[in-house]
Amino acid sequence: MNTEQKLPLRVWILTLAAFAIGTAEFVIAGLLPHVAEDLRITEGQAGNLITAYALAIVIGGPLLTLWLARFDKQRVLVGLMGLFIVGNLIAGFTDNYALLLLSRVLAGLTQGPFYGIGAVVATRLVSDSMAGRAIGQMFAGLTLANVLGVPAGAWIGNRLGWNTTFIVVAALGAIALAVIARYIPHQSDDRKPASVLGQLAAFRSRGLLTGLAITVLGWTGFMAFYGYVAPVAEQVAGFSRPEVAWILVVVGAGLVVGNHFGGKHADANLHGALRLWPLAMIVSLALVGLFAHQPWAFLAAAFVFGIASFANVPAMQMRVMKHGGAAPELAATANISAFNLANALGGIIGGAVIDSHYGAAMIPYAAAIVPLLGVLLILLHERREPAAALASAAPQAHAAAECS
Repeated sequence: MNTEQKLPLRVWILTLAAFAIGTAEFVIAGLLPHVAEDLRITEGQAGNLITAYALAIVIGGPLLTLWLARFDKQRVLVGLMGLFIVGNLIAGFTDNYALLLLSRVLAGLTQGPFYGIGAVVATRLVSDSMAGRAIGQMFAGLTLANVLGVPAGAWIGNRLGWNTTFIVVAALGAIALAVIARYIPHQSDDRKPASVLGQLAAFRSRGLLTGLAITVLGWTGFMAFYGYVAPVAEQVAGFSRPEVAWILVVVGAGLVVGNHFGGKHADANLHGALRLWPLAMIVSLALVGLFAHQPWAFLAAAFVFGIASFANVPAMQMRVMKHGGAAPELAATANISAFNLANALGGIIGGAVIDSHYGAAMIPYAAAIVPLLGVLLILLHERREPAAALASAAPQAHAAAECS
């Protein structure tokens, strides 16, 4: 007899919203050449659409989360989805580069607060023993966005126009808003909101700041390549534009596999995971560069890149939560900002390389440079922090998730 509890439908509603938001974030990777041609801008300038979205998360995420946490959480989620819809509708009906940048900022502002506050809502929809599963299920929407939403968005955009993709994303947001308003219960805190200064005191920890720096440096290579996978596939590997959607499916499948194995590795040996997976991502980027002119070998290397890159996420998140002190939620939110600061830097690096005389073929190699600095920082910090201390991060991180 199976006595395992099932997650309620309400948690899956949050998964749908996370799927829509994740699709909006990454779908631009499959549309860059099309957007650049239509707006008569360079592909590097089109890459600024990645950077604008990421910077909106980096700057607006923690600030909005600190402010919005005091209000009724169901209404906050509805409001955030409303802003998300507006941002994507602007993108769906404009052919102006400046307005498109603005639309990316508006959509990006919703992501950090929605994921942070949505995770709290998810834990309150289930028993304490299922809080971790509820959070994981909600964030599964982000992973599924890379496997299903991004390739589908690229397929739609390359056949019906890139504006249509953003209209479809806005429609997904509207569905999510409607079901959140209908089925997610109102949630408000009777307690006095925690002091902002008290939460910010967590950033006095050198370990926390180092962890955030490791995330930024180690993750920059992901978006430097993933954000420009379409021009690399077309210009170097020789794939046609419609085939880019299937390449994104392959990379997305790698992301799912990597997230699964990275989580298991981080639970078993956080110290080893922090060293292995950044190195693996660097090696995978080198393989992508070496095999970029051979279509099938490029496809295999891109799949390996997906595995190696997303296997970094659990270990990086656990490390930051270990040093979050009395504010693990703020530390976790700050790490989301760190990931997106890395996305912004990656977008800048990829854009600079593709607009240079080196061209798309050099992007995988350029993407590997900054993660090398991240590995050096990890090795340097290990001299000051024993491996045994890092190994304790996994149970602490799970405890923090249960208490969030």
